[in-house]
Amino acid sequence: QAQLVESGGGLVQAGGSLRLSCVASGSIFMINIMGWYRQAPGKQRELVASITSGGSTNYADSVKGRFTISRDNDKNTVSLQMNSLKSEDTSVYYCNYQAKGGSYWGQGTQVTVSS
Repeated sequence: QAQLVESGGGLVQAGGSLRLSCVASGSIFMINIMGWYRQAPGKQRELVASITSGGSTNYADSVKGRFTISRDNDKNTVSLQMNSLKSEDTSVYYCNYQAKGGSYWGQGTQVTVSS
């Protein structure tokens, strides 16, 4: 069973940047959509950004202009460049792959933005 592993989270001051990456351990075929979600304590998990196999992107209004999602189809990886971070971006970030074989989730990586 393939798994997703996120990296790149951490503590950063408001206005700073972080880059999250997600890689699959094991083979996942025919990945259609790769995405990043986040969940803060007491809140529902929400979509941050997604990208299709063709490169079409979708962003939550709250991160438009600040975050950029990208993917490498050859390596089956997805990244999230986060700039101009705000305290409200503090959350656990999860990557998700929607593939022919199903939906895969990572274990999450903590992003904390100090004001």
